[in-house]
Amino acid sequence: MHRFLLGAAIAATATSAFAADTPVVLDQELAQPHISGYGELYVGGLYFSFPGGHDTGTTAGGAARINFPIDGRWNIQTDAVIDSIWIEGTNIYSYGGAVHGYWRDPTSYALGGFATITGYGGDEIGDENLYTFTVGPEAQAYFGNVTLYGQVYYGQLRASGESEHLDDWGARGVVRYFAQDDLRFDGELGFSRLSGFGAHFDTVTAALQATYRFSGTPWSVFGRYQLDHLTVSEASGSANIHKYVIGLRASFGSNSLLDEDRNGATMDTYRPNFTVPLF
Repeated sequence: MHRFLLGAAIAATATSAFAADTPVVLDQELAQPHISGYGELYVGGLYFSFPGGHDTGTTAGGAARINFPIDGRWNIQTDAVIDSIWIEGTNIYSYGGAVHGYWRDPTSYALGGFATITGYGGDEIGDENLYTFTVGPEAQAYFGNVTLYGQVYYGQLRASGESEHLDDWGARGVVRYFAQDDLRFDGELGFSRLSGFGAHFDTVTAALQATYRFSGTPWSVFGRYQLDHLTVSEASGSANIHKYVIGLRASFGSNSLLDEDRNGATMDTYRPNFTVPLF
């Protein structure tokens, strides 16, 4: 199974409602600038369906994000991310980071840009020294207890010391709904394309996530389901990768999930289910 994915794709591009019994209380006043952020860990499973069969795997990873206010409106956010999968005794992982720079009015919108870099390793990567980088604009719009979030990006997949590369571009949109200040539901749709050498590799992503923060504490729990639908222009058939995870988050510098979204580390980036590389 994993030979279909590893052999067909170079990289799966560098590439989360219930009614509340009580009304949502929105505190959208501009917070005094202060550093805030969170770290999170997750574990879960993978289910693959592909031409000729299916398979399963396991996954684990984490992220840390810190927001640094420059003043009352301008912000810099830094991210560090790692994702790992195990399939039929083979481990493949990605690791990298991102920087976001943006202007934010917590009562209205945020507008800025971001850059990422991701490296790959694992049992079948060897000494390829593969990495991707992306850059692009991003924006959020705030409507009461709803946040709309969009990104587009362009980048490249490269091997250290090699002049040839593959182009990597995509877009994603996220809707965040806060049923309560500490209860958040996410829906996500995205598309990415890796192209070069007369072929292209496409990924369509759909995801749902629920996050709950225990009131008065820094601790949150979350569950996420993500589907990546993969197609290769030069291959017949397609593959679907289903990812189910549960996780734990620890936040600092914020009072609730809604406060974190409007005044803290609110940006993120696309993370594919299959952290690939090999051609």
